[in-house]
Amino acid sequence: MSNKKTALELGTRPIGQLLVQYALPAIVAMVAMSLYNVVDSIFIGQGVGALAIAGLAITFPFMNLSAAFGAAIGVGASTLLSVKLGQRDYDIANRILGNNVLLNIIVGILFAAVSLFWLDGILRFFGASDATLPYAHDYMVIILLGNAITHLHLGLNAMLRAAGKPRQAMYLTVATVILNAILDPLFIYVLDMGIRGAAVATILSQAVALVCQWWMFSRKEELVHFERSKMRLESAIVKGIISIGISPFAMNACACLVVIFINNSLMHYGGDMAVGGFGIANRIVFIFVMITLGVCQGMQPITGYNYGAQNYNRMLEALKLAAIAGTIVCAIGFFLAMLCPRFIASMFTTDPSLIEHSIVAMRYIMALFIIIGAQMVITNFFQSIGSAKVAIFLSLSRQLIFLVPMIIILPQFMGLNGVWLAMPLSDGIAAIMAYAMIAVYIRKVKKEKPF
Repeated sequence: MSNKKTALELGTRPIGQLLVQYALPAIVAMVAMSLYNVVDSIFIGQGVGALAIAGLAITFPFMNLSAAFGAAIGVGASTLLSVKLGQRDYDIANRILGNNVLLNIIVGILFAAVSLFWLDGILRFFGASDATLPYAHDYMVIILLGNAITHLHLGLNAMLRAAGKPRQAMYLTVATVILNAILDPLFIYVLDMGIRGAAVATILSQAVALVCQWWMFSRKEELVHFERSKMRLESAIVKGIISIGISPFAMNACACLVVIFINNSLMHYGGDMAVGGFGIANRIVFIFVMITLGVCQGMQPITGYNYGAQNYNRMLEALKLAAIAGTIVCAIGFFLAMLCPRFIASMFTTDPSLIEHSIVAMRYIMALFIIIGAQMVITNFFQSIGSAKVAIFLSLSRQLIFLVPMIIILPQFMGLNGVWLAMPLSDGIAAIMAYAMIAVYIRKVKKEKPF
């Protein structure tokens, strides 16, 4: 089947089949990606120690901030690519690919250079203590040195999915995780590199995947491929990528800010082990969030294509099915967190204090998790059709408008429990807002574009 026909099927095949076809590989890829963090945490927790887990938790804001820049380019470019494929503008599609590559290289190098220059000061600001700073420092030095590789790897994977190759994106991600799981014990234990070994394993695994991605996009028979004449920055395309990518950038940048507040509050009210407990709980939350994002990524090319082709009934059907799937995923996470948190925490550490903090963290953070799946889908839906302002507002509402003030206020009255309680409360309010906004949008579409 030709690549052009594969792309055109986004506007003709049944939505349920398309969502399975695109979401399943994306889900597998996202689960595999989340296992990066879980595998690293397990090896670090069991092989290096409880303080290393806390040090790893301190790096979350750094990872979120780096992901913010990567998402701004990757999501922006892949969404723009989907719309252009829906409009059958293949010349622009190849130019978008070229701009995606150049932007990832430039931003990846600049971010790493600035971060390395002020690394210890930034980590202190993020909540590192004297005990956890050495672990966080050693890990982030390696990660930042390979930052451009990470950006390119994730950016090209997003382009593969948008170009109608979700399975290839899935295979590469799974292969990367398997390679990482093999290299982790080699570098951490055999070569005695400790937490640095986990970082080296991650970057090397992504580098191998990047070589494969580069080869795929170098094939001229592909519908979307590299062309030397199109490997240059174009202001119109860059502006288009940024205008769409500003939403995921804002979401990840806000996540960075929120984790800074959380880490510092946890450090103040509960100490290093509370920070470590949040780190373990966050790894578990991350798995289900990534699965839901896999659903969103499967939805994105379908909604983007049909929005570009003005097939609004198909666009809304994809939204509905994705919201149902996201709700089911997060419901599973909720029940696991409520029923067996001790077993989960024990996978990462044998330290009794860290286990207890992890149990409390999981139960609080995931208390309203059931309603989060649909909220994430709705936010990503607006992003996928280019409604950046709405997506930005929904992203900011949960994190900046609700969560940060609660993290500041509630601990004043409730201590450590106030930090934990702020998370589900902000989730609930943000979800209600997302539901209201999508209801307004659907009524507007049905009124202006009757089916």
